[in-house]
Amino acid sequence: MRFSPFFLAVLTASATLSFVRPVGAQTTEAASETLPSTEQTEATDLRPANSIAANPSSINAAEAASVNAGGSPHSEPLIAAMPPGSAGTTVFPSGTVPEATPIEFAPDNLRGGTASQRISQLPPNPGSQQDAQIDEPPSSPETPPPGTQTPEPESPNQLNVPIDTQPGLGVDVDVEPAQSDAQTPAPAPGTNIPTLPPFPGTGTQQAPDSTTPTLPPFPGTGQTPGTEQTPGGATPPQAEQPEPRVLVSEVLVTGAEGDLLNEVYGTIQTLPGQTTTRSQLQQDINAIFATGFFSNVRAVPEDTPLGVRVTFLVQPNPLFQSVELSGSVLQEQGTEVTYQNEQVPLQEAVDTIFANQVGSIVNLRQLQVGIENLNRLYQDNGYVLAQVISAPQILPDGTVTLEVAEGVIEQIGIQFLEEGQPVDEEGNPVEGRTRDFIITRQFESQPGDVFNQNQIRADLQRAFGLGIFESLNIALNPGQDPRTVDVTVNVEERNTGSLAAGFGVSSASGLFGSVSFQETNLGGNDQDLSAEVQLGERDLLFDLSFTDPWIGGDPNRTSYTLNAFGRQSISLIFDGGDEEVTLPNGDRPRIRRYGGGISFSRPLGDDWRASLGLQYQNVSVRDVDGELTPRDEFGNLLSYNESGIDNLLTLQFSAVRDRRNDPIQTTSGSVLRFSTEQAIPIAGITFNRVRASYSYFLPVRFLRLTEGCQQENPTAEQCPQTLAFNVQGGTIIGDFPPYEAFALGGTDSVRGYGPGDLGSGSSFLQATAEYRFPVFSIVSGALFLDVGSDLGTASDVPGDPAGIRDKPGSGFDYGLGVRVQTPLGLVRVDYAINDQGDNRIVFGIGQGF
Repeated sequence: MRFSPFFLAVLTASATLSFVRPVGAQTTEAASETLPSTEQTEATDLRPANSIAANPSSINAAEAASVNAGGSPHSEPLIAAMPPGSAGTTVFPSGTVPEATPIEFAPDNLRGGTASQRISQLPPNPGSQQDAQIDEPPSSPETPPPGTQTPEPESPNQLNVPIDTQPGLGVDVDVEPAQSDAQTPAPAPGTNIPTLPPFPGTGTQQAPDSTTPTLPPFPGTGQTPGTEQTPGGATPPQAEQPEPRVLVSEVLVTGAEGDLLNEVYGTIQTLPGQTTTRSQLQQDINAIFATGFFSNVRAVPEDTPLGVRVTFLVQPNPLFQSVELSGSVLQEQGTEVTYQNEQVPLQEAVDTIFANQVGSIVNLRQLQVGIENLNRLYQDNGYVLAQVISAPQILPDGTVTLEVAEGVIEQIGIQFLEEGQPVDEEGNPVEGRTRDFIITRQFESQPGDVFNQNQIRADLQRAFGLGIFESLNIALNPGQDPRTVDVTVNVEERNTGSLAAGFGVSSASGLFGSVSFQETNLGGNDQDLSAEVQLGERDLLFDLSFTDPWIGGDPNRTSYTLNAFGRQSISLIFDGGDEEVTLPNGDRPRIRRYGGGISFSRPLGDDWRASLGLQYQNVSVRDVDGELTPRDEFGNLLSYNESGIDNLLTLQFSAVRDRRNDPIQTTSGSVLRFSTEQAIPIAGITFNRVRASYSYFLPVRFLRLTEGCQQENPTAEQCPQTLAFNVQGGTIIGDFPPYEAFALGGTDSVRGYGPGDLGSGSSFLQATAEYRFPVFSIVSGALFLDVGSDLGTASDVPGDPAGIRDKPGSGFDYGLGVRVQTPLGLVRVDYAINDQGDNRIVFGIGQGF
């Protein structure tokens, strides 16, 4: 006994001998009038009034007896009872898959656009809510009080785990609502809906969602406290009667020792020597549950000569040992997740989350915090459908099992749309030109994988990058298993074919006419076929190309390109400079190339892509009339061979590492390019060309001209400002024709100099720095600085074409530019001033790097 009743007993005995009883005092006789008999020992389980039932299981009489006697805990796993005041658990009921994160790509939204992001909250567990009942000995069998019902078996409570289903995205998304014909969602597997006993005399069961327990009446009243029954059974509309109060003679706690015992005594408000009510006992039980240290709490009031003895029977949780996940596909696949900025196995991250609880008594409130952190871990790693779905099972050895549903992809389907609708004007389903596998093979997400929002976004970006779609988005629908999801890719195709014809005049070909054709989705296979034929006064020029971006059946995404060409142009090596050097007939030399080749390309990991090819060219130097002219007016050789005709067979290799956040409007990241070309010695030509380029982009916010840049923490899409840096260089080793030298100056070089005007050499180095910033709407600006040099290698080129034309060989420029985004792409206009004081206006398509 925690509190001695001796002093109370003396006071009570004195009160029974007095002629006048003081107001507020209560005798043993009074207590016996308000309490039921203690002859029957059967007790009703006590639960928190706001607990939630999940996976209920019964506790038989033997188990109850062992608890009353302070025996060992259950041998079966405990289903943790939820402390009062917790939020509701979300589950994955049948037919109710959450509306996940459809990601849309469209021309006006290439970099995110303004589409809204909605990820709906997952629906709640269909389990019902149970109210607590106080264990109270029933009235004597002779006069059973009306409304008394058989005690309900113990039903463990659901642990409520709120989750956040709206992590941030790099691009804006729209949700396509999942359509389902299900009428009533079925409960999650393993969820049992508790069945309440029938009301006395009716044979019907109490509704599972009832939140008001049916309490037996106090002895001598024949009615539930707070109500008054009329002869007809109706309750008159009147104020509720005050709840009966009884005197407490003694308070006992069984099942807890040491600090836990002190925890209980420090929590309850029922004290000996004071009166109490059923509501007060209920509040005490709720408070004990709220500590989180107990899996079961009951209260048994007993009548004694000195008042009511209240015994709280508690069952402490075991010592926390470890956490195991049940139903985790990610764990089975050995998936690593990012936790605390490190890539670790999922189980290791889970162990770290719960590490501070190991070795201490399982506390349900701390356990809930850990579960919320686990759900957040899923969200932060893009697994937006994954969560803990049921109450934790606590084994006697302290092992806690958490059941998770991670949202496994059951299948990926394709739905073609026309103007946003799946049917045409006649009501027929829209049939697309593109074959389904062309889209799905771009997806690293596959059936059997856990749905990952980040991966789906990358998959859609990859598919949209094919350039044959107007828009792409996804919608989620429930799979046959309520814990799986069907992914539907909604596709709107764009026109992929073009045919054009025209005529014009050029300095290289004179008057000419041309016809061009291009189809970028040949046969619905994403194959590219292009052809251009130009017929001039003296020449027939052409360019034919066929590309298959993915060889069928190849798991490595290998592509190949076949091409054949006939081209002619005035070489920059033999043009420009302060001194004009011509052919002996006063004409400028033209380089004509006929040839063809094949190349193969494939990705190497997430960032790298490599290509290997073989190309043959027949190169000749001619005048405007098409006559061979191997030497200039000073007798310098313009080709490798004296005949003016060279044959080049080259083996080409290139590699690219692209880590930009956006290939079109880059604000952060980097891109590295490397290439080498080895001439195979036929006709005596042997050389190797090496070239490399590195670009780096640093996001900044110096100017705040647009509304997006004026926000507190704008995204890259809202305020696309960046400092862009590029450095590139190259060299040629061996014997090479002069027209293969590097040319400096022009639109994508040092802009303050004309094309090829700065110099030419066997090696070069150039660098550019740009500050790019938005101005308004589709207009942006740039400040730039360019510098370049041939590194003193001009004389290494046969015939020294740069030296005889008095090209400076090195120089720099600075200036500003305007960029305008048009349907045809980015158009840029730059005004540059070079180191010699000359200025130029330069036009270009797309960014220089």
